[in-house]
Amino acid sequence: MCKIAVAGTGYVGLVAGVCFAEMGHQVTCVDIDEAKVKMMQSGVSPIYEDGLEELMKKNYDAGRIDYTTNYKAAYKNADAVFIGVGTPENEDGSANLSYIATVARQIAENVEKDCLIVVKSTVPVGTNDKVEQFINDFLINDVRVEVASNPEFLAQGSAVHDTLFAKRIIIGTESEWAENLLKEIYEPFNLPVVAVNRRSAEMIKYASNDFLALKISYMNDIANLCELVGADVQDVAQGMSFDDRIGSKFLNAGIGYGGSCFPKDTKALDYLATQNGYELKTIKAAIEVNKDQKTLLYKKASNRLITFNGLKVAVLGLTFKPGTDDLREAPSLENIPLLLSQGADIHAFDPVGADNFAKVYPEGTNGKGSITYVQSPEEALKDANVCFIFTEWGEVKAVQPETFKLLMRTPLVYDGRNLHEVARMEKSGVEYYSVGRAPANKNGLKELKKVELQASRF
Repeated sequence: MCKIAVAGTGYVGLVAGVCFAEMGHQVTCVDIDEAKVKMMQSGVSPIYEDGLEELMKKNYDAGRIDYTTNYKAAYKNADAVFIGVGTPENEDGSANLSYIATVARQIAENVEKDCLIVVKSTVPVGTNDKVEQFINDFLINDVRVEVASNPEFLAQGSAVHDTLFAKRIIIGTESEWAENLLKEIYEPFNLPVVAVNRRSAEMIKYASNDFLALKISYMNDIANLCELVGADVQDVAQGMSFDDRIGSKFLNAGIGYGGSCFPKDTKALDYLATQNGYELKTIKAAIEVNKDQKTLLYKKASNRLITFNGLKVAVLGLTFKPGTDDLREAPSLENIPLLLSQGADIHAFDPVGADNFAKVYPEGTNGKGSITYVQSPEEALKDANVCFIFTEWGEVKAVQPETFKLLMRTPLVYDGRNLHEVARMEKSGVEYYSVGRAPANKNGLKELKKVELQASRF
């Protein structure tokens, strides 16, 4: 088994470190935040992720994993150092590599034996070449250091499972020594390994993420057209899903993608293409569609209501997806500021994301409006004039159509996740708007008949 150091304890670094320990490797996770390190040493995960805390405690008690701020000791005698720090986007859409550079220099100045540096962070094509050169520029001891690319493909909410039972392991290396060492590290996982060169590995990560983002935006585009012509996007998606060339994944229409990967990676690949004199038209379109999609329901509600001023607005779900407390690029971050600026009295529910959201929008008055964080969907819905569904948490999906009618002052619901049947919501007396499906309100039905009439003329 190998002695592994992991730089960074976010979603990428911490999950990777814990899973390496679970496979029997000796792991040291490094972070600059002393309070965070103490939290992890006590068995508490700094991120909400199913199954992670249990594995942290199990492997810490077994002596296979430790957490430290002492990077000098961690890197000194490691067989491999995995870099899992953030690469946030700059204003121009490019990737910020400053954290990668900081870790690379720390490694160069402290490593005392032959060592493989493995970049798991998502980085532009060609970055690992620069990292290797950067490390050699600052290398103090006469040791062999090579850099490999090993992008992650985990999804937040299922990160541990996605790592332990990955569809494939991508490794990008420039020598047989580096390839063999990485294969040795991953041998206990018993998973398929795809070995390519570094630049191909870097591109595989972007190409995979951006393809999925494109697929989501395509279905959202189709959904918007479905509304205009009277089709139901869920029926369309079901029909498409039987085609093996298309598959059933990522066909759910809604209010756009979010999180730490898709928004950042689409912009980064678009920037990379532009820098190389090429235009990725498909990726540009995906970015544009997603941007417009996030506020689609707000615009629908604005057309329906005179104003949000003084109205009680129920918001169900704040995180970008269920199973995580991550708010990055969540639709709530686009819509709630708009609602607050209009004077809305927001009552928001999220089972795990409320504390993080409160750091951005503290409870109480915010601008013209106010926000209150509640403990249940029912509390948010009580006497509400309008409801927005942004995240498909189990607690949100469990709310029955009759409950909206019973609790709300005005049963007006804008569902960004298409959780309910249109007919049942209408039968329950709820004015219901979703994405890509025929609206249940009278005005919408009139528009639908207008479309049908126009179509009959051809």
